[in-house]
Amino acid sequence: MVKDGRTPETAADPGPGPGGGRASVPGPGTLRLRGRTFAGRRYAVMGVINRTPDSFYDRGATYALEAALASADHAVAAGVDVIDVGGVKAGYGAHVDEAEEARRTVPFVRELRARHPDVVISVDTWRSGVGRACAEAGADMINDTWAGADPDLARVAAEYGTGLVCSHSGGLAPRTDPHRVRYADVVADVVSGVCALAERAVSVGVRPDGVMIDPTHDFGKNTYHSLELTRRLGELSATGWPVLVAVSNKDFVGETLRAGVTERGDGTLATLAVSAREGARVFRVHDVAAARAALDAVAAVV
Repeated sequence: MVKDGRTPETAADPGPGPGGGRASVPGPGTLRLRGRTFAGRRYAVMGVINRTPDSFYDRGATYALEAALASADHAVAAGVDVIDVGGVKAGYGAHVDEAEEARRTVPFVRELRARHPDVVISVDTWRSGVGRACAEAGADMINDTWAGADPDLARVAAEYGTGLVCSHSGGLAPRTDPHRVRYADVVADVVSGVCALAERAVSVGVRPDGVMIDPTHDFGKNTYHSLELTRRLGELSATGWPVLVAVSNKDFVGETLRAGVTERGDGTLATLAVSAREGARVFRVHDVAAARAALDAVAAVV
């Protein structure tokens, strides 16, 4: 393994590049993004860029275009595989319409594609219109964190040959928080929900080797649910779909450790390590360098 975490598994790959057609599936759990294959213990680090003024974590530090681009440059230097850009805060906050979300994301995607032609670009959106505009600007992946709230989003991924993240929100509408949510078995609910969305995505033409599933910690879940999902993440990995986890500095980490937003780094890394050991493939994080080092260590051990 070389310093930035890339292994021979990510060498030249005959699979489709961005916008390519349907491809045969090399094997269960294989993920292909921008002509690179992520398989086995090849962990992909996804760096977060929030083009929002009210992010829970960075409070608008990358809202300005130049600040966002500088953060992306830093992430690439630290060994990032995927850059995930979002234009709307996940939780409660000021209303952001589709035009404003596109204004925040599309120019950034276009500039990032020109600046870093090899990096995988993801857009965090539940709106098919924004997904389409970002795909046209060069995005390789659509990160739908609201469980198919807009059913046309999967059709956009199919049309443009992008990857698609299928998530679980416990039935909540976008930008709403859970309140006294209950599950008979949260892991079983997540497995059935994300697999149904993944199968639907393939049925409408999304590349099978571009589909990921995300248990979506804290979305429609309390701290107990998010911890249970982490403990039993292997049940999601066993489905054969590549698993993405987005646990970085989340509330369940903070509540478990009684730690504020800026004090959750160690807890995040521990959760990443457990998730990797349980078979997760893609890791959405705020601190790319720390995550890259932690995941490379896990890969060496296992």
